[in-house]
Amino acid sequence: ESKEMSSPQPLEEETYDMSGARLALTLCVTKAREGSEADLDALERMFQQLGFESTMKRDPTAQQFQEELEKFQQAIDAREDFVSCAFVVLMAHGLEGRLKGKDEKMVELEDLFQALNNKNCRALRAKPKVYIVQACRGEQRDPGEPVTGGHLVMITENTPETIPTYTDTLHVFSTIEGYIAYRHDQEGSYFIQTLVDVFINKKGPILELLTEVTRRMAEAEMVQEGEAKKVNPEIQSTLRKQLYLQ
Repeated sequence: ESKEMSSPQPLEEETYDMSGARLALTLCVTKAREGSEADLDALERMFQQLGFESTMKRDPTAQQFQEELEKFQQAIDAREDFVSCAFVVLMAHGLEGRLKGKDEKMVELEDLFQALNNKNCRALRAKPKVYIVQACRGEQRDPGEPVTGGHLVMITENTPETIPTYTDTLHVFSTIEGYIAYRHDQEGSYFIQTLVDVFINKKGPILELLTEVTRRMAEAEMVQEGEAKKVNPEIQSTLRKQLYLQ
């Protein structure tokens, strides 16, 4: 049969092996966050489409955020099969570096991120871990500027006998440090809805997909109390390879 021409796939050592189990944990405070059910529905659809075993917990307290992540880590380490990748979605009200549980108490994001690092989660050592955070990171609002440029950070690869404790992680925040995030009462948050749409309908390495999410969000106008606002996600990556979800 004739071979179709396709864009060259990167070399095996340059991509993460996604042939094993894909696991997802979503922790979502729905209390006083209208529209979060729409986000949960969209994420459920995305995880199904991308072949993830997905667990969703609604309305965790601050302490339960931590406990659920530790349970997730223990369950991953206890598995007999090969685990390829983990997604953690955290949705709540928040301030920079912290999320607010259902009980109004705060949990440190850094503590949540620690649970799956290369030291604390053996099964995910050198495997991709993606954190998606839909939460405010402060009170600031961005009215937007006429024109701005941007650049992407290139990632170089290096595979020695040991790896740093904090590699292979992607943190995707719905907004930049110090700023609020937006959520629609019926349609859910623009960030989660855009991310789901791109991840389901586009193919390519995850950083490329996230660039598309950022572009779409940057082009959109959020209208709040009659005034146009701009918002964009922020991506922090220590991935060593290309991560393909499709």
